[in-house]
Amino acid sequence: MFNESTIHGERLEDFAAEMERIAKPRARRINADPERAEQGLAKLVLTLIELLRQLLERQAVRRVEAGSLSADEVERLGLTLMKLEAKMEELKSLFGLHDQDLNLNLGPFGDLL
Repeated sequence: MFNESTIHGERLEDFAAEMERIAKPRARRINADPERAEQGLAKLVLTLIELLRQLLERQAVRRVEAGSLSADEVERLGLTLMKLEAKMEELKSLFGLHDQDLNLNLGPFGDLL
């Protein structure tokens, strides 16, 4: 059997050594590269903007098809959506991102892109 010093001494030291061994490799894997952090944040923000852009575009198509917009409103809406899409392309290029980088699996709705 184990005596009290074995349980509280050697086994505790073994446990501490094992925990230290496990923790060290994980600490080395943390990537604190500011450029990668910036790109990751840009990817997240652009993904959300792309999701909203596509939702707005679908809503606009529904409103146009329903005939609830005047010709002037349709024209302004079309120009706005074209400018937003062009700005998205510019930002993706600036951060070195592609459409597939911004893709999200929306579960039962399928993929975003």
